[in-house]
Amino acid sequence: MTELLWVIPALPLLGAFVLITLGTKLSRSAASFVGAGSVGLSALLVILIGLNYVPSSGPFRQVLWQWMDVAGFSPSFGFHLDSLSMVFVFVITFVGFLIHVYSTEFMAEDEGFTRFFAYLNLFVASMLILVLADNLVLMYLGWEGVGLCSYLLIGFWYEEKKNGDAARKASIVTRVGDTAMAIGL
Repeated sequence: MTELLWVIPALPLLGAFVLITLGTKLSRSAASFVGAGSVGLSALLVILIGLNYVPSSGPFRQVLWQWMDVAGFSPSFGFHLDSLSMVFVFVITFVGFLIHVYSTEFMAEDEGFTRFFAYLNLFVASMLILVLADNLVLMYLGWEGVGLCSYLLIGFWYEEKKNGDAARKASIVTRVGDTAMAIGL
């Protein structure tokens, strides 16, 4: 069952893609179904993988492809599952699913309904990539995705100046963290 590990972040990422590309054509109920459904399916998959995962057998590593191979530097696009990352994936998918379900009612009358769910799905996918990454390059990609989604979600109601200002402040703080992480890498 662990061979389906890649599907956990792929489902919210696919949901975000569908919501971004078909956003204006989807009804609110279809958008909420795609948004919450993709994260809900990821949460169910986490349960199935968790029931079959045996921590005593060691961590599971799944390499999907190599990004590049330059002078011995060959980062892969792969995932690493151990007991700690399993806890994080469980929390991310289940809390993310609950937030999606709550948001379907909270955002029901908002004109940016589909856009909000696209941002939220992208945020969940980025967090999953961050905690499942098997190398620092992929972890940095997840980190950047989380930073981008934080900016997008904080500034969601950008028509009000204070929301745009808060998003810019968050972006600046995130850039400081990005710089420190890049130096650390």
